Amino acid sequence: MKAHPLSRRARVLVPAVAAALLAATTAACDSDTTSEGTSSSVRTLTPDHSEHEESPSEEQSPDTQQSPRTQQSFAASVSAETERVRQEAVKGLDGVEGRGNAVADVSVSGLPVAASEEVRSARVRVTNPTDEPAFYAVKVEFVDAEDKVLDTVVVGVEDAPPDRTVDAQANSRKAAGVKTFPRVAQAERG
Repeated sequence: MKAHPLSRRARVLVPAVAAALLAATTAACDSDTTSEGTSSSVRTLTPDHSEHEESPSEEQSPDTQQSPRTQQSFAASVSAETERVRQEAVKGLDGVEGRGNAVADVSVSGLPVAASEEVRSARVRVTNPTDEPAFYAVKVEFVDAEDKVLDTVVVGVEDAPPDRTVDAQANSRKAAGVKTFPRVAQAERG
């Protein structure tokens, strides 16, 4: 029996389309990688599988497999990394005279919040005009309508890519409940 020509064409076309999609996806995801091929900003947390044994009849999604301990461990590691970067930024600003060498590379804007929220947040945008990734240390002041500084927050941005803009967030608990305006007090590119 002779196969229908369309089905033969489909058998040839489907793998070709799949290969093209795979190549396009790989090219799109290939930027910003280390020599191992993993994005330098990707962090992986592998849960301890001994705590998550499943019966063969139960299929669970990854979200339902994570224990609170794993989620807490992840949150603690993110918090520790954020604090490490912040401390590096504090050191980077130590001894900087004036506003720093990167004020023109940084902008800040307030994020809308409800009056009941416990923090005030600002979006910090860093645009790296150099040819290499750079570390940025940014000091953000939260000021009130009378220009009184209510809080100062230091944010670090690691490996800001060349000719790209990245966002960070500055949060203040001291300025909560008050209408504040964030501004860049200092910015230093390391």
